[in-house]
Amino acid sequence: MDDTPVKDLTEKEAARALAQLAMDITFHNARYHGEDDPAISDAAFDALVRRNEAIETRFPHLIRKDSPSRQVGAKASSKFAKVQHRVRMLSLGNAFNEEDVTEFLARIRRFLKADEDTQIALMAEPKIDGLSISLRYEDGALVQAATRGDGSEGEDVTANIRTIEEIPQTLVGDVPAVCEIRGEIYMSKADFTALNERQIAEEKSAFANPRNAAAGSLRQLDPSITASRPLKFFAYAWGDMSALPFAAHSEALEWLENLGFPTNPLSKRCNSVADLLSVYKHIEIVRGELEYDIDGVVYKVDDLALQDRLGFVAKAPRWAIAHKFPAEKAITVLLGIDIQVGRTGALTPVAKLEPVTVGGVVVSNATLHNEDEIARKDVRIGDHVRIQRAGDVIPQVIEPLLEKRPKGAQPFEYPTHCPVCGSEAVREDGEVVRRCTGGLICNAQVVERLKHFVSRRAFDIEGLGSKHIAAFHEDGLVQSPADIFRIKVQRGALDGKEGWGDQSIDNLISAIEERRTIALDRFLFGLGIRHVGEVTARDLAKAFETLGAIEDIARSEGGAEALSDVDGIGTVVAEAIVAFFHEPQNRAVVDDLRSELTIEPYKNEQTGSTFEGQTLVFTGSLEQLSRAEAKSQAEKLGAKVSGSVSSKTSLVIAGPGAGSKLKKAEELGVEVIDEEEWIRRTAGSLN
Repeated sequence: MDDTPVKDLTEKEAARALAQLAMDITFHNARYHGEDDPAISDAAFDALVRRNEAIETRFPHLIRKDSPSRQVGAKASSKFAKVQHRVRMLSLGNAFNEEDVTEFLARIRRFLKADEDTQIALMAEPKIDGLSISLRYEDGALVQAATRGDGSEGEDVTANIRTIEEIPQTLVGDVPAVCEIRGEIYMSKADFTALNERQIAEEKSAFANPRNAAAGSLRQLDPSITASRPLKFFAYAWGDMSALPFAAHSEALEWLENLGFPTNPLSKRCNSVADLLSVYKHIEIVRGELEYDIDGVVYKVDDLALQDRLGFVAKAPRWAIAHKFPAEKAITVLLGIDIQVGRTGALTPVAKLEPVTVGGVVVSNATLHNEDEIARKDVRIGDHVRIQRAGDVIPQVIEPLLEKRPKGAQPFEYPTHCPVCGSEAVREDGEVVRRCTGGLICNAQVVERLKHFVSRRAFDIEGLGSKHIAAFHEDGLVQSPADIFRIKVQRGALDGKEGWGDQSIDNLISAIEERRTIALDRFLFGLGIRHVGEVTARDLAKAFETLGAIEDIARSEGGAEALSDVDGIGTVVAEAIVAFFHEPQNRAVVDDLRSELTIEPYKNEQTGSTFEGQTLVFTGSLEQLSRAEAKSQAEKLGAKVSGSVSSKTSLVIAGPGAGSKLKKAEELGVEVIDEEEWIRRTAGSLN
């Protein structure tokens, strides 16, 4: 995540950051809510959300339609029937310290125009770390159960819910005709440990934590599997109700308990911030003794009439907030620091630890983030270190205990070469990550690089997809890109392999042979040079026309400066190109490909159109053309398509929903036309 302070972001940087955050948060939401397999810690996810909110607060006109601030959870899985929630299941805003809690109550007072003497009662209750569920009863009978999903649409898990003993199948007494009860499915710590022991004994994968175990157990297609898992339930809210038999949240909890639903005994009514924080501190102290996992305390305005007045903002109620706990911590010994190389070449330091139990999980590895963090914390091998499981998922090293540092412990020297392939590991200006420049010759990266090489916008070899590349590499058939063009010689190695008959082998070889002649820009894009996408590859090809010319420039003195003179290529991209051709291993890969291919020089054709040499921007929704079609048209006419409006922009084509780009064009006096006019102007030129 870019750590530039929000106050220092330009509008362009803010827009780019919001786009990236929208993708990242959506991805992590899907991993957590949809797949029950979080990729980052709760704390790291919360940091992404807070940064998104801060940028949107500073640049409200840049708020995206797909902004995470408008989303809840993740889309329902296609494995289950969908359920539309009649009353949305919303998420909560977060508080991380006492000041946040004080401000939460102050906001409520300001909204209600209540003075300091007006008492506002609130409920404080543990935030259970499980899976949110909605139970719909009609005339007292359980008729449907659904997960939260994205808040509007969840998954129908009725059959699975019926296997949980703590959930009543019928409600006895005077209950509304329609009664939707909401709460949390969870698994106790003891049951979680027993389940994992059983999984391991049966040679199955163990669950990472009780929350994942609960979610995975409930979201089974076979209800008998759910029935075999010890799931439990806490009720704490309601949704669609034909009548409300209570006027306060505290009364609702009592009502739920009387109906036979388990409610949390630690819930307590409070009359001040001091009371809330007292409950929080008590629950934090007893947290380790509880039979279930919690990750904070939820505060809610008790009076339902006040809740109605306060209403909602974006995806959360104004009348409730979750006060998160700090991550659990422990102390152990740092035995070593391993450097792992990711599929993009990033070098990541991993602490090897004396095993220690943190939050019920045995931890032997922890992240050290990057070389700056190691230097800043001055972490040394042999140190006693304090670690924490941030959000109870991913362990991290907080600090060394200097008073216990062994004599002679030396500062860690971060490698400047890849530990996998030996290539130079470089760190670009402004980056916190050091990356291997080995690319296609680095075993840590090669499979992903080969997949990119054959992708649709690169070599686009029909019948040679990602799974084939991975299999060919594992079998030793393809270790480098040029090996793809030698498969014909190794045809015998494919005979008899599952899925490969004579006809399919012939088709594959034919498709490969068709790509022995390749356009320069596709070739450059296929190499996977860092920062060189399709547009940049085309810009390079246009500027230098041949691969030899590009390589000569890149290897010459002042090559980065010469490359950055090309329109559309900045300093960072230029330096990445120089770094690629600086490595002998990369040049060997290119030379090997030269021996197999004909790389066509780029032909700069003059179109003679009125758009030639112009910079165009498409914004808003296009109704007759796809964005890709419009871009392709513009490039055929000799124009360049940009993603942002500047003084260099020649023309903006704006559709419905155009926002900040349209406003910027009007401020700069750039000509703006609609899609109909674009089609009219280009009709003759494209025929």
